[in-house]
Amino acid sequence: MELGLIGLGKMGGNMRERIRRAGHTVVGFDRNPDVSDVDSMEALVEALPSPRVVWVMVPSGEPTQKTVEALGDLLDEGDIVIDGGNSRWTDDIAHADLLAEKGIGFVDCGVSGGIWGLENGYALMAGGDPAHIKTVQPIFDALKPPGEFGWVHAGKVGAGHFSKMVHNGIEYALMQSYAEGWELLQKADMVDNVTEVYRSWREGTVIRSWLLDLLVAALDEDEALAGIRGYAEDSGEGRWTVEAGIEHAVATPAITAALYARFVSRQDDSPAMKAVAAMRNQFGGHAVHTDAPPKTSDTPSTPGG
Repeated sequence: MELGLIGLGKMGGNMRERIRRAGHTVVGFDRNPDVSDVDSMEALVEALPSPRVVWVMVPSGEPTQKTVEALGDLLDEGDIVIDGGNSRWTDDIAHADLLAEKGIGFVDCGVSGGIWGLENGYALMAGGDPAHIKTVQPIFDALKPPGEFGWVHAGKVGAGHFSKMVHNGIEYALMQSYAEGWELLQKADMVDNVTEVYRSWREGTVIRSWLLDLLVAALDEDEALAGIRGYAEDSGEGRWTVEAGIEHAVATPAITAALYARFVSRQDDSPAMKAVAAMRNQFGGHAVHTDAPPKTSDTPSTPGG
């Protein structure tokens, strides 16, 4: 099968390579000419046989919007666009409607696997018309991990990214739990080797996971994580998961707390904690710190995730 792939960053570049290893032809375009196969989207479209399939792997929001709009002007009836970025599911619906006016199909696909996907495969969650899914199935088969799991046609347009959004919300909560447990074990001065405790959990326990494996790998490099600042960004899906929970009246306390913990991590001197300290001083005479307390080796930072 022949595929156009727009966006050749860390994920897109590795995906191009994995698809090629499976015997398919990939024509890639990126703003970075050093990794691009062609010099424009127009050239990419011209290089593909009809009906064309173009996979978009660019940042969500405006970059994806502009790319989809441009493809709408370049592609023909019967062609298919796949959005494999981290778009919001509501954007998928709008993009599908826009392309449908021109007879162009649209599939949204949540992709998980990170930098390990090239060798291990990518977990794929797709949304779209069954006929469009069938057309692009060879590409999904090339990208997914070996075995029966790691791929799902989740439902109509938007279902793929909605599923990936919830996946990432769960990921937030899992990482926060591992991080809080690590900090408590470090702080309590009861355990001789916290890293070895975490390593022991990798087999036989109900909390074993790939995330746990990755945390152990990080601890092997620096058991106190001293070289990492306790600051964690959020990519958007965590917020969207909380918003969807509110919209559908589904309580998501663990995911919400994990998202808020990331917000707190970005404040060196939290204004909210200043107010808490001031109130504690007012009602109970509790001491307040006028300067930030010194950081010592027994106050480890929570790992970012």
